[in-house]
Amino acid sequence: MRLLLTTWGSRGDVEPLAGLAVALREHGADAVVCAPPDDDFVALLGRVGVAHEPLGPSVRSVVSGGRTDPFQLAADLVAARFETLGRVGKGCDAILACGLMPAGAPDVAEKLGIDYHYVSFHMAGLPSRVFSPGVRPGTPSSAEETDKRVLWQQDAERVTNLYGPAVNSHRAELGMPPVDNVRDQVFTARPFLAADPTLCPSAGMTELDLVQTGAWILPDDRPLPDDLAAFLDAGTPPVYVGFGSMAAHAPKGVAEAAIEAARGHGRRILIGSGWAGLTSADDADDCFVVGEVNQQALFRRVATVVHHGGAGTTTTAARAGAPQVIVPLIADQPYWASRIAELGIGAAHEGAQPTAESLSAALAVSLDPQVQERAVALAGEVRTDGATVAAQLLLASRVPETAG
Repeated sequence: MRLLLTTWGSRGDVEPLAGLAVALREHGADAVVCAPPDDDFVALLGRVGVAHEPLGPSVRSVVSGGRTDPFQLAADLVAARFETLGRVGKGCDAILACGLMPAGAPDVAEKLGIDYHYVSFHMAGLPSRVFSPGVRPGTPSSAEETDKRVLWQQDAERVTNLYGPAVNSHRAELGMPPVDNVRDQVFTARPFLAADPTLCPSAGMTELDLVQTGAWILPDDRPLPDDLAAFLDAGTPPVYVGFGSMAAHAPKGVAEAAIEAARGHGRRILIGSGWAGLTSADDADDCFVVGEVNQQALFRRVATVVHHGGAGTTTTAARAGAPQVIVPLIADQPYWASRIAELGIGAAHEGAQPTAESLSAALAVSLDPQVQERAVALAGEVRTDGATVAAQLLLASRVPETAG
């Protein structure tokens, strides 16, 4: 069996597909990942021997290039999917898609006559009884449910207005009838939810028939670099600060503010440079800057993780037993911030522009011994078999009523 896995988005969208591809391979199946051509993603997939086909423009060029016309980007991505997936998908048994609204993927599967699946890594973007589209999570009253239905219908119309013209133009070229609801076509009635059920409960939150497998984790056994290991060995566990591939959204001055806040708590600092190029303003030996490393190993050795709140980083930190401070900026990040606070394993930072004072207050929460204890205890509840569960379901060519 051969599957085509596709995404366009950040590392948090690519790495889970790599994890699924490895699990499929372990079960005797073949997988190819159609993903952006960014060097980071090429290296990631190459490291685990997963075939990669470039899809669309590099994500880094888009997120680092300032404002982008959303209609042009939507049209470009749809065109890239029809061309790339249509070519690579020949001979495949199914297409599985995620990331930035993969409009075009279900259409290609339809044209090829193969199965199509959608996967989400969180609940915040799915039509929900709890969340309003684009609104920070909260607990609604029953009177608000009707309004949420209206808002989600408006969201479907927005998605169709954005992607529909390009999708239907390509469908017409292939002799296919138009679709009138692109969002629901992409999501399907039974999407996968590749998120840990403790971190991301889903019962009663949507009318969709979700299949929750647990997070798709790519095992990483790489050793930490010698200089990083030496820094960690030289003192108490540091505060880690990193915003991954959030190049255009990393708060200005966050590294400086975090360094000041951490020093105020008597803590050393470890900065993940990421796409934003975060660095230290001085050469003090209590601060170390690191590039791409094995976070699964690293987070077990830090006092707390200050980050943007992507699904992957949140899950990795939780699995490592590291308390978290989440500075939510866009998309699903406010949801993960609220969950970490609700679970008592960290703090949700108030506001998108942290200061030394606001980070110090958040660190006071995450460094509290009771919070540290809860984080360690919860780590044992985070499932690690999500990719295997999903691989088994896909290879069975069916999605049963319950999973895992």
